[in-house]
Amino acid sequence: MADRAWVPDQIPTNEPSAARMYDYFLGGAHNFDSDRKAAERAISIYPQFPLIMRANRAFLRRVVRYLVTHGIDQFLDLGSGIPTVGNVHEIAQAANSNARVLYVDIDPVAVAHGTALLHDNPNAHTIRADICQPEALLEQVRVQQFIDFSRPFAVLLVFVLHFVSDDATTDHIVKTFRTALSPGSYLVISHSTGEGTPPDAHAALIRLYRHSSNPVTSRSQDYLVRWFEGMELVEPGVVRTPLWHPESPQDLYFDHPERASSCAGVARQPQQNPRLPSVTS
Repeated sequence: MADRAWVPDQIPTNEPSAARMYDYFLGGAHNFDSDRKAAERAISIYPQFPLIMRANRAFLRRVVRYLVTHGIDQFLDLGSGIPTVGNVHEIAQAANSNARVLYVDIDPVAVAHGTALLHDNPNAHTIRADICQPEALLEQVRVQQFIDFSRPFAVLLVFVLHFVSDDATTDHIVKTFRTALSPGSYLVISHSTGEGTPPDAHAALIRLYRHSSNPVTSRSQDYLVRWFEGMELVEPGVVRTPLWHPESPQDLYFDHPERASSCAGVARQPQQNPRLPSVTS
């Protein structure tokens, strides 16, 4: 990287970050040597690992297109990472130039790069906040007045909740953002299940991410289903990620969806307040 202007001053560069490793897996250039080394170790453990990330990115593209065609023009992307090519604002604004996207991440490099990338796009912004403090995050979003909470919008929790190890915290995050949804809004979740990856490789990858700033905790498909209780699940429900509205039989992992090692679901907020998931307090 010849241009490091997007890197904040005094940012530690010796600890790998999941956001920057993800950027590397997708072929991006906004990552450090520590990120690349960790990513290459992951590839040496399981050579198909970058394909899992690409299958998740393909799901993100499909779901954003689906939401735009169903009238959604506001997106709150939580744990968004570095907004490289093919991210939410590009997909949404290609279909609706007035679509608004607010990216949220805790990684200062992701936020700095997002700010630089989006400086001339009035309908896309990036802020730094912690999804593990959802009430404070929501207040920060409300103060910005970038998202109109009185109208339908989409909350995207795409490949981020597995970086929160405590189940009670993930449940609280989902409950908090579900409560904030106006009628007609959507909740989108994709999450690592670990299924489909050889057990030894999965265990080794979990150990690898423990040495990054973002340890990973896989959860089952049934666990994800509970997060959507009381909402109107979009067909086909909570399924392996490649099976959510595939575009063609040539889609990545279409024939072997278990290899994506993840599940995904999309649900709509009904007109009346839904019953919140039983896993929450």
